[in-house]
Amino acid sequence: MIPVIKPFLGEEEALAAAEVVRSGWVAQGPRVGEFEKQFALAQGAGHGVAVSNCTTGLHLAMHVLGLSAGDEVVIPSFSFIATTNVVRYVGATPVFCDVDPNTGNVTAETIAAVITPRTRAVIAVHQGGMPFDVDSVQALCDEHGIQLVHDSACAAGSTYKGKPVSSTANLAAWSFHPRKLLTTGEGGMVTTNDADLAVRLRKLREHGMSVSAADRHAQGSVKLEEYEEVAFNYRMTDMQAAVGLIQLSKLDGVIARRRELAERYHKLLPEIEGLRFVTDPEYGTTNYQSFWVVLPDSVEKSVVDVLTEMSAKGISGRRGIMAAHLEPAYAGTDEAQRAELPATEHLTRRSLILPLFHQMTDAEHDQVVAALAGAVK
Repeated sequence: MIPVIKPFLGEEEALAAAEVVRSGWVAQGPRVGEFEKQFALAQGAGHGVAVSNCTTGLHLAMHVLGLSAGDEVVIPSFSFIATTNVVRYVGATPVFCDVDPNTGNVTAETIAAVITPRTRAVIAVHQGGMPFDVDSVQALCDEHGIQLVHDSACAAGSTYKGKPVSSTANLAAWSFHPRKLLTTGEGGMVTTNDADLAVRLRKLREHGMSVSAADRHAQGSVKLEEYEEVAFNYRMTDMQAAVGLIQLSKLDGVIARRRELAERYHKLLPEIEGLRFVTDPEYGTTNYQSFWVVLPDSVEKSVVDVLTEMSAKGISGRRGIMAAHLEPAYAGTDEAQRAELPATEHLTRRSLILPLFHQMTDAEHDQVVAALAGAVK
Protein backbone atom coordinates (compact mmCIF):
# COMPACT_ATOMS: atom_id res chain seq x y z
CA MET A 1 0.00 0.00 0.00
CA ILE A 2 1.06 3.56 -0.71
CA PRO A 3 0.41 5.25 2.67
CA VAL A 4 -1.32 8.59 3.07
CA ILE A 5 1.60 9.77 5.23
CA LYS A 6 4.96 8.41 6.30
CA PRO A 7 7.02 10.10 9.05
CA PHE A 8 10.41 11.34 7.82
CA LEU A 9 12.60 9.92 10.58
CA GLY A 10 16.14 8.59 10.38
CA GLU A 11 19.32 7.64 12.18
CA GLU A 12 19.91 11.17 13.52
CA GLU A 13 16.67 11.07 15.48
CA ALA A 14 17.44 7.58 16.79
CA LEU A 15 20.90 8.66 17.98
CA ALA A 16 19.51 11.82 19.62
CA ALA A 17 16.95 9.80 21.59
CA ALA A 18 19.59 7.21 22.55
CA GLU A 19 21.87 9.94 23.87
CA VAL A 20 19.10 11.12 26.19
CA VAL A 21 18.53 7.57 27.44
CA ARG A 22 22.25 7.19 28.18
CA SER A 23 22.30 10.53 30.03
CA GLY A 24 19.91 9.25 32.68
CA TRP A 25 17.71 12.38 32.46
CA VAL A 26 14.78 11.35 30.31
CA ALA A 27 11.95 13.49 31.74
CA GLN A 28 11.35 17.18 31.01
CA GLY A 29 14.76 18.83 31.20
CA PRO A 30 17.41 20.76 29.25
CA ARG A 31 16.51 19.41 25.83
CA VAL A 32 12.88 20.45 26.31
CA GLY A 33 14.10 23.95 27.14
CA GLU A 34 16.29 24.06 24.02
CA PHE A 35 13.48 22.74 21.82
CA GLU A 36 11.12 25.40 23.18
CA LYS A 37 13.65 28.11 22.39
CA GLN A 38 14.44 26.90 18.88
CA PHE A 39 10.83 26.17 17.90
CA ALA A 40 9.63 29.60 19.07
CA LEU A 41 12.47 31.22 17.13
CA ALA A 42 11.55 29.29 13.97
CA GLN A 43 7.90 30.31 14.28
CA GLY A 44 8.64 33.97 15.00
CA ALA A 45 7.22 33.79 18.53
CA GLY A 46 8.65 35.17 21.74
CA HIS A 47 8.21 32.06 23.87
CA GLY A 48 7.55 28.33 23.48
CA VAL A 49 6.05 26.05 26.11
CA ALA A 50 6.35 22.34 25.30
CA VAL A 51 3.38 20.14 26.23
CA SER A 52 2.30 16.53 25.87
CA ASN A 53 0.21 17.16 22.73
CA CYS A 54 -1.68 19.89 20.90
CA THR A 55 -4.96 19.08 22.65
CA THR A 56 -3.44 19.74 26.06
CA GLY A 57 -1.93 22.91 24.66
CA LEU A 58 -5.35 24.14 23.52
CA HIS A 59 -6.80 23.15 26.89
CA LEU A 60 -4.17 25.27 28.65
CA ALA A 61 -5.05 28.16 26.35
CA MET A 62 -8.71 27.91 27.33
CA HIS A 63 -7.72 27.66 30.99
CA VAL A 64 -5.40 30.70 31.08
CA LEU A 65 -8.07 32.79 29.36
CA GLY A 66 -10.32 32.04 32.31
CA LEU A 67 -13.13 30.55 30.22
CA SER A 68 -15.88 28.69 32.08
CA ALA A 69 -19.60 27.87 32.12
CA GLY A 70 -21.70 30.54 30.43
CA ASP A 71 -18.92 31.62 28.07
CA GLU A 72 -19.10 30.93 24.34
CA VAL A 73 -16.15 30.10 22.10
CA VAL A 74 -16.55 30.31 18.33
CA ILE A 75 -14.88 27.42 16.51
CA PRO A 76 -15.06 25.71 13.14
CA SER A 77 -16.90 22.41 13.11
CA PHE A 78 -14.63 21.60 10.15
CA SER A 79 -11.66 20.48 12.27
CA PHE A 80 -10.38 17.51 14.24
CA ILE A 81 -12.71 17.01 17.18
CA ALA A 82 -10.12 18.17 19.72
CA THR A 83 -10.83 21.78 18.71
CA THR A 84 -14.38 21.34 20.00
CA ASN A 85 -13.50 19.15 22.99
CA VAL A 86 -11.15 21.66 24.62
CA VAL A 87 -13.98 24.18 24.89
CA ARG A 88 -16.05 21.60 26.77
CA TYR A 89 -13.09 20.78 29.02
CA VAL A 90 -13.43 24.20 30.70
CA GLY A 91 -17.23 24.09 30.79
CA ALA A 92 -17.70 26.69 28.05
CA THR A 93 -20.04 26.35 25.07
CA PRO A 94 -18.68 25.69 21.56
CA VAL A 95 -20.44 27.73 18.89
CA PHE A 96 -19.91 26.35 15.39
CA CYS A 97 -19.20 28.66 12.46
CA ASP A 98 -18.85 27.83 8.78
CA VAL A 99 -15.68 27.93 6.67
CA ASP A 100 -14.58 29.23 3.31
CA PRO A 101 -15.22 26.47 0.75
CA ASN A 102 -11.87 27.10 -0.97
CA THR A 103 -9.51 27.18 2.02
CA GLY A 104 -11.50 25.16 4.56
CA ASN A 105 -10.82 27.92 7.08
CA VAL A 106 -12.93 30.27 9.14
CA THR A 107 -13.17 33.87 7.96
CA ALA A 108 -14.06 37.14 9.65
CA GLU A 109 -17.47 36.88 7.98
CA THR A 110 -18.26 33.33 9.13
CA ILE A 111 -17.17 34.17 12.68
CA ALA A 112 -19.14 37.44 12.79
CA ALA A 113 -22.30 35.58 11.82
CA VAL A 114 -22.37 33.68 15.14
CA ILE A 115 -20.90 36.16 17.65
CA THR A 116 -23.19 36.91 20.60
CA PRO A 117 -22.83 38.97 23.80
CA ARG A 118 -21.56 35.78 25.50
CA THR A 119 -18.69 35.22 23.03
CA ARG A 120 -15.39 35.36 24.90
CA ALA A 121 -12.97 33.75 22.45
CA VAL A 122 -12.41 32.31 18.98
CA ILE A 123 -10.30 29.29 18.06
CA ALA A 124 -9.29 29.67 14.43
CA VAL A 125 -7.63 26.70 12.73
CA HIS A 126 -4.94 26.75 10.05
CA GLN A 127 -6.62 23.69 8.57
CA GLY A 128 -4.27 21.10 7.10
CA GLY A 129 -1.52 23.72 7.13
CA MET A 130 -3.60 26.20 5.11
CA PRO A 131 -3.23 29.64 6.76
CA PHE A 132 -6.40 31.52 7.62
CA ASP A 133 -6.51 35.28 7.01
CA VAL A 134 -4.98 36.25 10.34
CA ASP A 135 -5.26 40.04 10.06
CA SER A 136 -8.97 40.13 9.25
CA VAL A 137 -9.88 37.61 11.96
CA GLN A 138 -7.72 39.40 14.55
CA ALA A 139 -9.30 42.74 13.64
CA LEU A 140 -12.78 41.30 14.16
CA CYS A 141 -11.78 39.87 17.56
CA ASP A 142 -10.23 43.18 18.61
CA GLU A 143 -13.38 45.03 17.54
CA HIS A 144 -15.51 42.81 19.79
CA GLY A 145 -13.00 42.57 22.65
CA ILE A 146 -12.64 38.79 22.39
CA GLN A 147 -9.55 36.58 22.49
CA LEU A 148 -8.15 34.79 19.44
CA VAL A 149 -6.38 31.44 19.81
CA HIS A 150 -4.61 29.88 16.83
CA ASP A 151 -5.04 26.13 16.40
CA SER A 152 -1.77 25.69 14.51
CA ALA A 153 -1.67 21.91 14.92
CA CYS A 154 -0.83 21.32 11.26
CA ALA A 155 0.84 24.62 10.39
CA ALA A 156 4.56 24.45 11.29
CA GLY A 157 6.32 26.18 8.40
CA SER A 158 3.23 27.73 6.80
CA THR A 159 3.42 31.49 6.22
CA TYR A 160 1.14 34.50 6.37
CA LYS A 161 2.18 37.63 4.45
CA GLY A 162 5.77 36.42 4.34
CA LYS A 163 6.09 35.61 8.05
CA PRO A 164 5.57 32.44 10.12
CA VAL A 165 1.84 31.84 10.25
CA SER A 166 1.26 32.41 13.99
CA SER A 167 4.09 34.82 14.76
CA THR A 168 1.66 37.49 16.02
CA ALA A 169 -0.58 35.14 18.01
CA ASN A 170 -1.16 35.76 21.70
CA LEU A 171 -1.70 32.01 22.02
CA ALA A 172 -1.06 29.30 19.42
CA ALA A 173 -1.03 25.53 19.91
CA TRP A 174 0.99 23.12 17.72
CA SER A 175 1.03 19.36 17.21
CA PHE A 176 3.97 16.99 16.74
CA HIS A 177 1.85 13.89 16.02
CA PRO A 178 3.34 11.50 13.41
CA ARG A 179 0.99 12.86 10.73
CA LYS A 180 2.58 16.31 11.10
CA LEU A 181 5.65 17.54 9.22
CA LEU A 182 7.61 17.79 12.46
CA THR A 183 7.03 14.85 14.78
CA THR A 184 8.15 13.79 18.24
CA GLY A 185 5.85 10.75 18.22
CA GLU A 186 3.38 12.63 20.36
CA GLY A 187 3.89 16.08 21.79
CA GLY A 188 2.94 19.68 21.24
CA MET A 189 3.84 23.30 21.90
CA VAL A 190 2.15 26.51 22.93
CA THR A 191 3.72 29.71 21.62
CA THR A 192 3.05 33.21 22.90
CA ASN A 193 4.56 36.69 22.79
CA ASP A 194 3.53 37.35 26.38
CA ALA A 195 6.36 36.57 28.84
CA ASP A 196 4.06 36.45 31.88
CA LEU A 197 1.70 34.10 30.09
CA ALA A 198 4.60 31.79 29.21
CA VAL A 199 5.63 31.64 32.88
CA ARG A 200 2.12 30.67 33.95
CA LEU A 201 1.76 28.10 31.18
CA ARG A 202 5.00 26.42 32.29
CA LYS A 203 3.68 26.13 35.83
CA LEU A 204 0.28 24.87 34.74
CA ARG A 205 1.77 22.04 32.63
CA GLU A 206 3.71 20.81 35.71
CA HIS A 207 1.13 20.56 38.49
CA GLY A 208 1.35 24.29 39.29
CA MET A 209 4.82 23.90 40.87
CA SER A 210 6.60 27.14 41.72
CA VAL A 211 9.94 25.60 40.72
CA SER A 212 10.21 22.90 38.07
CA ALA A 213 11.94 19.59 38.77
CA ALA A 214 14.63 20.41 36.22
CA ASP A 215 15.33 23.82 37.83
CA ARG A 216 15.55 22.28 41.32
CA HIS A 217 18.08 19.78 40.03
CA ALA A 218 20.13 22.47 38.26
CA GLN A 219 20.32 24.71 41.35
CA GLY A 220 22.20 22.09 43.32
CA SER A 221 20.66 23.24 46.58
CA VAL A 222 17.60 22.30 48.58
CA LYS A 223 14.58 24.35 47.60
CA LEU A 224 11.09 23.13 48.35
CA GLU A 225 8.50 23.79 45.68
CA GLU A 226 5.01 25.13 46.32
CA TYR A 227 1.87 24.21 44.40
CA GLU A 228 0.29 27.56 43.65
CA GLU A 229 -2.93 26.49 41.92
CA VAL A 230 -4.79 23.43 40.72
CA ALA A 231 -3.01 22.44 37.52
CA PHE A 232 -2.11 19.58 35.19
CA ASN A 233 0.57 17.09 34.13
CA TYR A 234 1.09 18.06 30.48
CA ARG A 235 4.86 17.70 30.23
CA MET A 236 7.04 16.68 27.29
CA THR A 237 10.03 14.36 27.80
CA ASP A 238 13.63 15.12 26.90
CA MET A 239 13.58 12.08 24.60
CA GLN A 240 10.79 13.67 22.57
CA ALA A 241 12.50 17.06 22.57
CA ALA A 242 15.76 15.54 21.33
CA VAL A 243 13.92 14.06 18.36
CA GLY A 244 12.09 17.36 17.88
CA LEU A 245 15.33 19.34 17.63
CA ILE A 246 16.57 17.11 14.80
CA GLN A 247 13.19 17.29 13.08
CA LEU A 248 13.15 21.08 13.38
CA SER A 249 16.53 21.29 11.64
CA LYS A 250 15.00 19.41 8.69
CA LEU A 251 11.74 21.35 8.51
CA ASP A 252 12.64 23.75 5.69
CA GLY A 253 13.75 20.89 3.49
CA VAL A 254 10.65 18.86 4.29
CA ILE A 255 8.39 21.77 3.32
CA ALA A 256 10.30 22.38 0.09
CA ARG A 257 9.88 18.70 -0.83
CA ARG A 258 6.16 18.70 0.01
CA ARG A 259 5.58 21.81 -2.07
CA GLU A 260 7.43 20.15 -4.95
CA LEU A 261 5.17 17.11 -4.66
CA ALA A 262 2.06 19.29 -4.38
CA GLU A 263 3.06 21.16 -7.54
CA ARG A 264 3.26 17.84 -9.36
CA TYR A 265 -0.28 17.05 -8.18
CA HIS A 266 -1.33 20.46 -9.51
CA LYS A 267 -0.04 19.48 -12.94
CA LEU A 268 -1.57 16.00 -12.98
CA LEU A 269 -4.96 16.42 -11.31
CA PRO A 270 -6.57 18.85 -13.82
CA GLU A 271 -6.89 15.80 -16.08
CA ILE A 272 -9.77 14.77 -13.78
CA GLU A 273 -12.61 17.04 -14.89
CA GLY A 274 -14.26 19.10 -12.17
CA LEU A 275 -11.92 18.00 -9.37
CA ARG A 276 -10.95 20.79 -6.99
CA PHE A 277 -7.78 20.69 -4.93
CA VAL A 278 -5.95 22.72 -2.31
CA THR A 279 -3.65 25.58 -3.40
CA ASP A 280 -1.97 28.53 -1.69
CA PRO A 281 -4.21 31.46 -0.71
CA GLU A 282 -3.24 34.90 -2.02
CA TYR A 283 -2.04 36.04 1.42
CA GLY A 284 0.26 33.15 2.35
CA THR A 285 1.66 29.69 1.75
CA THR A 286 0.60 26.29 3.02
CA ASN A 287 3.05 23.62 4.11
CA TYR A 288 0.79 21.01 2.47
CA GLN A 289 0.52 19.00 5.67
CA SER A 290 -2.51 17.49 3.94
CA PHE A 291 -3.28 17.47 0.23
CA TRP A 292 -7.05 17.35 -0.02
CA VAL A 293 -9.29 17.27 -3.06
CA VAL A 294 -13.02 17.86 -3.45
CA LEU A 295 -14.98 15.50 -5.67
CA PRO A 296 -17.15 17.18 -8.30
CA ASP A 297 -20.90 16.97 -7.70
CA SER A 298 -21.22 15.20 -11.05
CA VAL A 299 -19.54 12.14 -9.50
CA GLU A 300 -22.32 10.06 -7.99
CA LYS A 301 -19.99 7.90 -5.89
CA SER A 302 -19.43 8.80 -2.26
CA VAL A 303 -16.02 9.48 -0.73
CA VAL A 304 -16.17 6.02 0.88
CA ASP A 305 -16.80 4.45 -2.54
CA VAL A 306 -13.83 6.28 -4.06
CA LEU A 307 -11.52 5.45 -1.15
CA THR A 308 -12.56 1.78 -1.30
CA GLU A 309 -11.77 1.57 -5.02
CA MET A 310 -8.42 3.31 -4.48
CA SER A 311 -7.58 0.94 -1.62
CA ALA A 312 -8.20 -2.02 -3.91
CA LYS A 313 -5.51 -0.55 -6.18
CA GLY A 314 -2.98 -0.18 -3.37
CA ILE A 315 -3.63 3.45 -2.38
CA SER A 316 -4.32 4.46 1.23
CA GLY A 317 -6.31 7.69 1.25
CA ARG A 318 -8.34 9.29 4.03
CA ARG A 319 -11.67 11.03 4.24
CA GLY A 320 -11.38 14.80 4.40
CA ILE A 321 -11.64 16.83 7.60
CA MET A 322 -14.46 15.76 9.90
CA ALA A 323 -17.38 17.97 10.84
CA ALA A 324 -17.54 17.85 14.64
CA HIS A 325 -21.20 18.89 14.80
CA LEU A 326 -22.15 15.73 12.86
CA GLU A 327 -20.20 13.35 15.12
CA PRO A 328 -22.18 11.37 17.75
CA ALA A 329 -20.51 13.22 20.63
CA TYR A 330 -22.05 16.53 19.49
CA ALA A 331 -24.79 15.79 16.95
CA GLY A 332 -27.56 15.89 19.55
CA THR A 333 -26.47 19.10 21.27
CA ASP A 334 -28.30 22.41 20.97
CA GLU A 335 -25.19 23.96 19.41
CA ALA A 336 -25.13 21.35 16.64
CA GLN A 337 -28.88 21.54 16.04
CA ARG A 338 -28.84 25.29 15.42
CA ALA A 339 -25.65 25.31 13.34
CA GLU A 340 -26.08 26.23 9.67
CA LEU A 341 -22.88 25.12 7.98
CA PRO A 342 -23.43 24.43 4.29
CA ALA A 343 -19.78 24.77 3.22
CA THR A 344 -18.60 22.58 6.11
CA GLU A 345 -21.11 19.84 5.35
CA HIS A 346 -20.32 19.86 1.64
CA LEU A 347 -16.56 19.67 2.24
CA THR A 348 -16.79 16.88 4.80
CA ARG A 349 -19.05 14.85 2.47
CA ARG A 350 -17.07 15.39 -0.73
CA SER A 351 -13.40 15.78 0.21
CA LEU A 352 -10.63 13.25 0.67
CA ILE A 353 -6.92 13.36 1.48
CA LEU A 354 -4.37 11.96 -0.97
CA PRO A 355 -0.98 10.44 -0.09
CA LEU A 356 1.83 12.97 0.31
CA PHE A 357 5.10 12.16 2.08
CA HIS A 358 8.75 13.10 1.76
CA GLN A 359 9.90 9.80 0.29
CA MET A 360 7.16 9.65 -2.37
CA THR A 361 8.37 8.69 -5.86
CA ASP A 362 7.08 9.86 -9.25
CA ALA A 363 5.85 6.33 -9.92
CA GLU A 364 3.82 6.37 -6.68
CA HIS A 365 2.50 9.82 -7.57
CA ASP A 366 1.35 8.57 -10.98
CA GLN A 367 -0.26 5.52 -9.38
CA VAL A 368 -2.28 7.68 -6.98
CA VAL A 369 -3.55 9.95 -9.74
CA ALA A 370 -4.42 7.01 -11.98
CA ALA A 371 -6.32 5.27 -9.19
CA LEU A 372 -8.26 8.43 -8.34
CA ALA A 373 -9.11 9.05 -11.99
CA GLY A 374 -10.33 5.50 -12.39
CA ALA A 375 -12.42 5.69 -9.23
CA VAL A 376 -14.26 8.90 -10.16
CA LYS A 377 -15.16 7.86 -13.70
